[in-house]
Amino acid sequence: QLFANVSGSADDKGTCQCSVYLPDTTFPVQKAEQLEIIAATLSEKFERELSQVREYSKMIELYQQQILNLTIRVEHMEKSSVSYAQLDFQLLKVEISDLERLVTQLKSSLVGSNVIVEQIYLEITNLTILVNELESLDKNNVLAIRRQIVSLQNRLKECEEGTNKTTVPPYFPPGSCIHRGLLNVSQPYIVKLNWRGFSYKYGSWGRDYSPSNPEKEVYWVAPLNTDGRYLQYYRIYSSFDNLLLFKPMYESSITYGEGSGAALYNNYLYYHAYSSRYMVKHDLKRNTMVLKKELPDAVTGNRFSYAGVSWQDIDFAVDESGLWVIYSTENSMGNIVISKLNETTLDVLNTWQTRQYKPSVSNAFMLCGVLYATRPMSTRKEEIFYTYDTSTGREGRISVIMDKKLDTIQSIDYNPTDQKLYVYNDGYLLRYDMTFQP
Repeated sequence: QLFANVSGSADDKGTCQCSVYLPDTTFPVQKAEQLEIIAATLSEKFERELSQVREYSKMIELYQQQILNLTIRVEHMEKSSVSYAQLDFQLLKVEISDLERLVTQLKSSLVGSNVIVEQIYLEITNLTILVNELESLDKNNVLAIRRQIVSLQNRLKECEEGTNKTTVPPYFPPGSCIHRGLLNVSQPYIVKLNWRGFSYKYGSWGRDYSPSNPEKEVYWVAPLNTDGRYLQYYRIYSSFDNLLLFKPMYESSITYGEGSGAALYNNYLYYHAYSSRYMVKHDLKRNTMVLKKELPDAVTGNRFSYAGVSWQDIDFAVDESGLWVIYSTENSMGNIVISKLNETTLDVLNTWQTRQYKPSVSNAFMLCGVLYATRPMSTRKEEIFYTYDTSTGREGRISVIMDKKLDTIQSIDYNPTDQKLYVYNDGYLLRYDMTFQP
């Protein structure tokens, strides 16, 4: 019961008075005030924490979207056959590193663990591993190739800087062999198309070498018939200017030569007689054959001709020491055989057998007693790659690149007077300057 009857008394004025006794005589006002302060503080903290949670929720949504975008990009890189540049990988790494830093800050600011934040952190870690693996794999090796390209560009720049420091090649007197062999050839000087036309792709041309009168200019051009076998007509020019102007000293015919291996030496044209082993010496002044002699053991019939050049079984060459012939025999099994000839009698003075298979080379020439053989690198480049020194019997490997106008080189003739190469290239007459090793 809240109330009970108690006895009272009346005072002088008739007012009733009574007394009530409570268990606690004082009200806890201070405690009530403290409770109110605590409640207000808790309310402020709650609102602040709630606001941070809302911000974190927005940041988590943003991170989740960024991770989704990164995941899509990484998956595209993983599935695509095209490799990406190093810059792409670096940008991905920077973005992932920023995300990792932000999520780490977010984790440290939260009290206790958060499942979503932990999941985001794990996905970021996985992305980092995947990007590193993609960069190391680099499916098309683009990064390695680019590094090689940079290295090659630097080397090319060094070469260009070295080339800019041009030095005059040493001079060697015409007809001398005081140098140490071929060093390089120039770009081709395209003289003109042969006088019979573009259809006459096979043939030979060059300048006569006369040791008794080396300065005298005599040039020959001898295109084969269109079958690439018959040598029938040739023209003689008294100067290079006359050759350019189509003004021959005379035009003659022979019956018949074979192949593109003819050479002019000391006013005599040497060529291979048609369908035989015979070598022919032809006097230009009288336009008559003065000598015909068989080349011992030579294989003919287009069996061991040069690569891509038919019917050049016997190839004459001229250098500082005189007349040579390049061919193959049954004993050599198709390898190149070199013989030094007596130009007066066509007797074989000496013979050397090489280990270079003749049908694997595209052509050859002699220079200071050394055989130089060529091979095609492409439709526009030829390489002088093989040497045989008859003075020592030693074979060698070099790499001198020759540019050419068309696919096939039919003949190469060296002239000791002007130290140039004369090349018959699919009907075009080309000329090259030469430099030698000091």
